[in-house]
Amino acid sequence: MESEKINNHAAFIWSVADLLRGVYKQSEYGRVILPLTVLRRLDCVLEPTKEEVLAAVGRLPDTLQNRDPLLAKFAGQSFFNTSRHTFATLLGDPDNVAGNLRNYIAGFSESARDIVDKFNFDGQIDRLNDHNLLYLVVSKFADLDLSPETVSDLDMGYLYEELIRRFSELSNETAGEHFTPREVIRLMVNLLFREDDELLTKPGIVKTLLDPACGTGGMLSVAEDYLRQLNPEARLMVFGQEVNAETYATCRADMLIKGQEASNIKFGNSFDDDQHQGERFDYLLANPPFGVEWKMVADKVKDEHAIQGFAGRFGAGLPRINDGSFLFLQHMIDKMKRRDEGGARLAIVFNGSPLFTGGAGSGESEIRRWIIESDMLEAVVALPDQLFYNTGIATYIWVVTNRKAPPRRGKVQLVDARDQFTKTGKSLGQKRKELSPDQIDEIARLYGSFEEGPQVKIFPNESFGFLHITVERPLRLRWEITDDTLSVVGTDKKVAKLDYDRRESLLTQLRARRGDVYSTERAAQQAAQEALQTAAADKPAAIVKAVTEALAIRDPDAPIITDRSGTPKPDPDLRDYENVPLPPMAVPFEPDPAARLQAIEYSSAVDDYIQAEVHPYVPDAWHDPDKAKIGYEIPLARHFFTYVPPRSLREIDAEINMLESEIQSLLLEIAE
Repeated sequence: MESEKINNHAAFIWSVADLLRGVYKQSEYGRVILPLTVLRRLDCVLEPTKEEVLAAVGRLPDTLQNRDPLLAKFAGQSFFNTSRHTFATLLGDPDNVAGNLRNYIAGFSESARDIVDKFNFDGQIDRLNDHNLLYLVVSKFADLDLSPETVSDLDMGYLYEELIRRFSELSNETAGEHFTPREVIRLMVNLLFREDDELLTKPGIVKTLLDPACGTGGMLSVAEDYLRQLNPEARLMVFGQEVNAETYATCRADMLIKGQEASNIKFGNSFDDDQHQGERFDYLLANPPFGVEWKMVADKVKDEHAIQGFAGRFGAGLPRINDGSFLFLQHMIDKMKRRDEGGARLAIVFNGSPLFTGGAGSGESEIRRWIIESDMLEAVVALPDQLFYNTGIATYIWVVTNRKAPPRRGKVQLVDARDQFTKTGKSLGQKRKELSPDQIDEIARLYGSFEEGPQVKIFPNESFGFLHITVERPLRLRWEITDDTLSVVGTDKKVAKLDYDRRESLLTQLRARRGDVYSTERAAQQAAQEALQTAAADKPAAIVKAVTEALAIRDPDAPIITDRSGTPKPDPDLRDYENVPLPPMAVPFEPDPAARLQAIEYSSAVDDYIQAEVHPYVPDAWHDPDKAKIGYEIPLARHFFTYVPPRSLREIDAEINMLESEIQSLLLEIAE
């Protein structure tokens, strides 16, 4: 079907919306039109064999096992309908159209009926019937010829996607949850297949693709189209899972009316109800919801992490509870074909959070460490903001693979495509920008060429890692009785446990020693004991310690305080933290962070850093090796930052003078 015919059919179906005005909000039109489009298509597909199926129903006993495959064979499809009704017969009984339509829907085989059930269309039948609209709407669809002879499976898919697009644009508040802009998907698919063009031009090749958050199925459809254009003889078997019932129904319906295997689309939450368990795929695509918490599935996810470790999906770590982005990525990596099976590639859209959220040793950092040190992160592409319907924030495409091409091994490519956009004619929710076909080609070219330039940076894997070290400085104290230290003694909780008379007597004894200075802790303890004894108070070690600590004053010129072995004690108030670049790593990923630290022999790198960056300013500092942690982050914006010097004072003064003159002129005009 040419695009003009697709648009004509879409316009005819869209005209049904005119009947719904006043009863339905615009954002609700799809609840009626999408399921009825599916039903009418199925009705037209089954029409040539309808009588054969009904005859077979009459001959085959209800108790016959495997009855459904036989009926499907008579229907000549993967589904069938045993109701005596069709869209044409529904119009013959206007008074009972609601009951007859329900009977018609109930006659479908399970795979088709499940789609309609997930649309929750039964409630719409009542709503339409109550407002005397049901007959009118059904009659509109009955006039529409969606038979395969008129509309092929491929064209029906295009038609259905056009309807989905229109309804998504009407429902801006939720479109971004279930509908990814088509140009973003085209870019993702282009990046995903970019390294495989030669492979995918082989005749008769069959590949598999999974979207674990498939929404309405847009990514699956665009991937199919791309491969079909690249190689008409190739076949892409698509799989998906979706947690939202209505969008699951939309996706599954799209697969069914295209003649795809609709049963490959599963319903449920990918985290706690993995419907593709044990399966692996050649390609994976996803645009999971940004910043969605995973509290509802936390128990099962945490159990899998703790019990199965890397034998499960979430062995690398768990992100914070309010952002499940990295759970999706780990789930997808688990679904990749292993290297000995030919490997796999995936592309996923994230907001900026997964690039840098979480400090060294956190769940997010450990997940990044696993992906990068395992040499799976191939590229990160920074997209323009305001591309999506429900958010204006910046987004990023991560390309992950376990079969990097030789030139890419051990490296990560960053692509800055933030200025590659055109303004939309009108705002669609938060969407004010889009990618043109030329811009998609340019971004893909930048990625595919793998050459450094103003918009492309290439780094060794370890460039994104760092050693987070704790820098200590020695504790230097003197002990002195002053008004300030006496105030600290008076407010100490342990001293407050003394009865009033003894506490006041203690303070009186210490005031009598105001101005005394003690150079050692032992001398200060002795003074505290004497004051307590004179106050007729017991001298438990806890109170002596409290008084001694209250009298302590940090003094950079005081002697260093040491423990019994003579080792300097660290001063918590002077403690600092530094990030030291990781040394080059030739060893493979090590799950245990402590073992990893030993494997990379980090001590010399830290010592060199301390010597060069710390000791020139604080020569008595040292680092605590027991507190060292490995961290990973991807500071993409920093790598593409271009310094713009501020304007000169002369230029700023001239602008201020000009503005003052303009303001003065305006004030004179007002005064006149």
